[in-house]
Amino acid sequence: MTEQELISQLQKGDEQAFKLLVHRYQDKVFNTAFGMLQQHGDAEDIAQEVFIKVYRSVQQFKGASALSTWIYRITITKCLDHIRTKKRKKRFGNVLNIFGIGNQLVYEPADFHHPGVVLDNKENAAFLFKMIDNLPENQKTAFILNKLEDLSYAAIAEVMNTTESAVDSLLQRARQNLKKKILAKNNEHG
Repeated sequence: MTEQELISQLQKGDEQAFKLLVHRYQDKVFNTAFGMLQQHGDAEDIAQEVFIKVYRSVQQFKGASALSTWIYRITITKCLDHIRTKKRKKRFGNVLNIFGIGNQLVYEPADFHHPGVVLDNKENAAFLFKMIDNLPENQKTAFILNKLEDLSYAAIAEVMNTTESAVDSLLQRARQNLKKKILAKNNEHG
């Protein structure tokens, strides 16, 4: 089924078309969410939210971009919303601890384990993903879409609603920031 046929069937409420859509995009959505959030459970939750959003709003999809671009945009938006919510909860939890209202740690980052990372030294992989997670949102988004999802600059520009030169600049800055952080770690352990 072509993309246009799939969109047409989705807009008619065809359940088989929706199942096909999920089958085609579930790995991409999950991997993107996992790259952004670095937590398996959160990535699964976001993937479900993305497909619910697609199902509920496919009637408004005008086809101005590729279906995959639209789905990536929804995924990135849901991830960024999740990160912001988590940061608000973390800040609130820290405030509670500061004022002595609660003594237990409200937010504790889980160990990071990425199924696609095949490295002998998992500590370095976890460090790298922690550094990626600390990049500014737009750099992090561009980096993950390029390095983990293998999207072209043109596709990333479309997902992020920017230009290819802006994507190039974001990726250069992300690489520079990561390089500085890695060098700093090596100097501190070297």
